[in-house]
Amino acid sequence: MRFPVLIAATSLALAAFPVAAHHGWSSYDESKPVTLTASFTQLSWGNPHGSARMRWKGKLWDVILAPTGRMEARGLTRAEIEPGKRIRVTGYVRRDGTTEMRVERIMVGQKTVELR
Repeated sequence: MRFPVLIAATSLALAAFPVAAHHGWSSYDESKPVTLTASFTQLSWGNPHGSARMRWKGKLWDVILAPTGRMEARGLTRAEIEPGKRIRVTGYVRRDGTTEMRVERIMVGQKTVELR
């Protein structure tokens, strides 16, 4: 009877590990904010946070957004940043060279939305 409980507990712990490892904000270089104008090629509007992909510097980048509830509370809608729509983003790239960016603010037209 204890063996199935042990397996279930181990499975839950292992499933939570990638989530805990994912949110190390210190892996982004906050000393060098980067602003670029582009459009997302993909967008995921869900929890624990939104994410997107975009082409930048000839590479496909993963873009980490804020939780969708926070973006909506601050006035940003999914429709405003759908793939193909031109936007400006300011954020930080990873220190290790991974093609990933943590976005701090999104500018859509004349509107600026702070994500953090």
